[in-house]
Formats: sequence, C-alpha cells, structure tokens
Amino acid sequence: MELKRVVVTGLGTINALGHNAAETWQNMIDGVSGAGPITTFDSSKFKTKFACEVKNFDVTKYIPRQESRKLDRYAQFAMITAEEAVIDSGLNLDEINKDRAGVIWASGIGGLDTFLQESIAYVKGDYTPRFNPFFIPKMIADIASGHISIKYDFRGPNFATVSACASSANALVDAFNYIRLGKADIFIAGGSEAAVNEAGIGGFNAMHAISTRNDDPKTASRPFDKGRDGFVIGEGGCALVLEEYEHAIKRGARIYAEFAGGGLTADAYHITAPHPEGRGATRVMQVALEDAGLNPDDIDYVNLHGTSTGLGDIAETKAVVNVFGEHAYKLSISSTKSMTGHLLGATGALEAFAAIKAIETGIIPPTINHFELDDEIDSKLDFTFNVAKKREVRAALSNTFGFGGHNVSVVFKKFNR
Repeated sequence: MELKRVVVTGLGTINALGHNAAETWQNMIDGVSGAGPITTFDSSKFKTKFACEVKNFDVTKYIPRQESRKLDRYAQFAMITAEEAVIDSGLNLDEINKDRAGVIWASGIGGLDTFLQESIAYVKGDYTPRFNPFFIPKMIADIASGHISIKYDFRGPNFATVSACASSANALVDAFNYIRLGKADIFIAGGSEAAVNEAGIGGFNAMHAISTRNDDPKTASRPFDKGRDGFVIGEGGCALVLEEYEHAIKRGARIYAEFAGGGLTADAYHITAPHPEGRGATRVMQVALEDAGLNPDDIDYVNLHGTSTGLGDIAETKAVVNVFGEHAYKLSISSTKSMTGHLLGATGALEAFAAIKAIETGIIPPTINHFELDDEIDSKLDFTFNVAKKREVRAALSNTFGFGGHNVSVVFKKFNR
C-alpha cells in the first residue's frame, strides 16, 4: 500500500527554559541553563540539591484550581502543552472528523508525586486507609492521554507509551505510523514528566546517575565533557500535532516540517547501561534513515540523547560515526539536555521539537557547559559547543534511549510539496 505523508502542524511545550514554545526556543538558542536549586521540596539531606524545574509555575493560570487538583503535575504539564500545540496548529475543532483524531501520550513514570504524597499521608495517618478517591486516576501513566482526548473529544486511538526515557519518542513514532497507514488524520502526541521530588531525586542518587555538582548547578549538565558526573533531572512536557499531509494542505495549515521516518530497536544488553559499542544506537539510526528513505549524507543535524553520563555519551558518539562515516564530521550535533535537563519520558518529544525548530529556523542549538572534551570522545565531531550556529538544515535526526535498552530515533525533513 502507498503510505501517507505526515507533517507537523502544531508545537507546545513547558519546561525549565520556558512556559511555551517561543520562550523555550529563544532560551535554547541563547544557550541558557535551566538548572537551579530545588524549590518543590526540602532537598538539604539529598546528595543532589538542584534540578531543571519549571520555574514560577502556577497551574491556575492554565487550569481552574478545582480541575487541577484532580491531575498529577505530569498530567498538568500534558494538558498545558497539548492546548498550546492545538492552538498553534490552527485546527478548527468543529470541522475535523474526531473519529479520526487520536492522542498518544507518554510518561516514563507517570504520577510519581501523587503516589509519593498519598503514601506519606498513609504513614503519617497511623496507617489509617484514607486515600484520595483520585489517587489511582491521578497516578496511572495513561491518564494524561485520556484527559486530552476528553477535552478535545478526539475519539480515535488513545493510549500511553512507556519505554523509560524513550517514551515520548515512541509516542511520536506510533502516531506517525497510524497516520501514514491511513488509520487517522490527526494526532496529539508527546509526553510529560514530573519526577523532581524526594523519590525521584533519591532514587537516581542511589543509582549514582545524576550530577551532585551542588556548587554550580548551571554547569552540572555537561555532555561529552571530561568532568561530567551524571545527568540533571528536568521536568515538563512537549506536544506535537501530527497531521496527514493532504488533510493539512486542504485546510491551509502552516507546516513546520515533514515527519520522514522513525526507528525502534533494543540494546538487549543491560537494564541501565548502553551497549559499550553503541550497538542498539547504531542500528536504530540506520532503521530510522531507511524508514525515511534518506541516506546518511542527507542529514545535517543530529540532536543527540547526550545525557552527560560516563558510558552513554561515549557509546552514542561511537554510534554516530558508525552510521554516518566521514559525513559524521560534516554534521552539526548537539545535546539540548545541557540546557533543559533530562525530562525522562518527555525528553524525546522536547528534543524532536528542537530538531524541528532547527529545520524551520536554520539555527543549531548548542551543547553548553563544555570545558574539556572526554579523551574517549571523537574530537573531530562538531558538537556545537557553547554557542548556537546558523546553517541550513535539510533534515534532522533525534535520538532517545531509555533504561531497559529501548532506543528510538526520529527523522524530520524540510517540507516540500
């Protein structure tokens, strides 16, 4: 069968760099760090006392207080970003076929804060079972997709994807496939996460996965740097409106980019560590390029997973050279996690956003906080260190990898009729 074309017609995000897409992109290309001392709980007893929090967040500016109390913070971020993306898309909700409009929303963890607070209340209440009736609906990882579909009356496919830090990239690929197979016209797809709490920080500290650079949080996320000591947890969400090409053209939609292809693989190696030679990362980029019908030389920018962890950064850069060969040294590459932090299950959608904006604007966002390159990382690669650069981006690839060995790559290209 002939596959349909899929385009991106709406963007929305809230994260440590901004409360909307425009503010986020400006701070991203300006090289702003979103890291700072934790404000949502007393972190004084923790090894890590900072994160990339959404700053000055007042949910009642977006959602009525009574409604917001029924939503975990991760679901609040979902509703806010979905609304921005829908408005940005210019969709006339009264004219579309809502049986062919769906929602696929991701979260690696879901309502962790709700689970934590309800458990604390149970213990403090002398183990008396007085649980909030919204405890379960607030906590489960699929509830955000349900809320979004209810708000917009989207009656097509509706579910959550969970593949750790690859979750929202997985959601994008799933939505892409439904549309190109002709099973839907429109999707709201993306992800959100809110794990900056005692359980999130404590759990990642126990794994020695996150930075403890408490004396200088803004430079703590330093991908590929010799002095890196782990990732910085971020929070927030990002939504894309994906649409079938003919559907978008018919209604005169503004198109950011074409969604060209996606790949999914498994490392099949270790629950948290990447394959040291980047086996799964290499293959997932190859699959994504094949799916997009593009050659390695067609790609101008790669948004790396680039978490600022010892093993991950080395394995991914090896994979880039494996896939792109000599063209690897002509690519612009960067890790926007150096600014946003690691949004866990939401990171794939946010980094797809960065790739799309790079195509639209011809600006490569930087990898900030570079001081000294790790000796095991190829120094000939162009990491766009510290300062954004201008260049035409015909096509961009974005990588996302998750605990459990989950790998997802997505490819976007400049839209041409």
